[in-house]
Amino acid sequence: MTNRIDDEDFEPLPPRRPLLRRKRVLIPLAALVAILAACLLLRTPDTDRDAMIAKYGGADAAFAAGPGGQRVHYRDQGKPGAPAIILLHGSNSSLHTWEPLVRRLGADYRIVTLDLPGHGLTGGTPDKNYGAGGMAAAVDIVAAKLGIERFVLGGNSMGGWVAWRYALAHPDRVDALLLLDAAGMPLRRGEKAPESNVGFRILKYPFGRWLATQITPRALVEQSLRGSVENQAIVDAAMVDRYWELLRFPGNREATVLRARLDREPAMADRIGEITAPTLVLFGTEDRLINASAAQTFHERIAESEVVLLDGIGHLPMEEAPDATAEAIAGFLTRRLAAPELRPETR
Repeated sequence: MTNRIDDEDFEPLPPRRPLLRRKRVLIPLAALVAILAACLLLRTPDTDRDAMIAKYGGADAAFAAGPGGQRVHYRDQGKPGAPAIILLHGSNSSLHTWEPLVRRLGADYRIVTLDLPGHGLTGGTPDKNYGAGGMAAAVDIVAAKLGIERFVLGGNSMGGWVAWRYALAHPDRVDALLLLDAAGMPLRRGEKAPESNVGFRILKYPFGRWLATQITPRALVEQSLRGSVENQAIVDAAMVDRYWELLRFPGNREATVLRARLDREPAMADRIGEITAPTLVLFGTEDRLINASAAQTFHERIAESEVVLLDGIGHLPMEEAPDATAEAIAGFLTRRLAAPELRPETR
């Protein structure tokens, strides 16, 4: 027996397309709300400008005013009247990185350190010029304030890049050049770039750059710092706090993001052979941010250069091995420069 089923025995199914459309809208919306809520909960605000100046600059913190409204934080230490050395720190660092060398070289040299634009207690600058030109302008602002016309110029990492760019632009002002794990040289044939630390990897992506201006966990700063050095003993709570708090100094996180998108003008490396100043190239063999082989590239391209490699040392030789670094610098300057004489501008 066959049962007959007519069309009217079925109820029509409700259309599914509107439901699917609602799901497609609601799920991403919920995810976005969750992300925004997490950002609000995890957001780390800027540090207080005056509190940071008191903590990391002290009562005698010195600032040099620039024509564009900059206030460049600097320290003028060492032997008054002696030949001057100006030292430039690396990315997301500050002038504090040079204090171990100031203590070791200050008896014989006048040592000037400064917080480059977008760093330390200098903070964000009105012109937001965080390229080589803006950094070089900060050097000129401080040198003019102190009346220093000629000097030895040194730098670490990004600061080394600024230093050799400055030497190209102002050869008449640079008596000697100190490049400590300096940036700016191309990879050698068949060589791979080292893997960036976690902080730099985040800055590769647009969303990561936005997050970097809003969320700066202390643990992330410590992880990034430890990934930069081989001598882990130098990384203590005070050092991590300093990096973390100064990164959040007003304007510094925005500057970090802007630098991540900066054209580093790699073609300038082809001109580095124009540098005639005596140059010390010093690298840690275990640098995880810049291949130590860059030391050889600098040496091949700068005629008046010497190379020192420090075994078992990472990206910050002035902090990881200050005795060896200071000894190398002192020996180099003694060999390559004339006997120190008091210049009119440093008396």
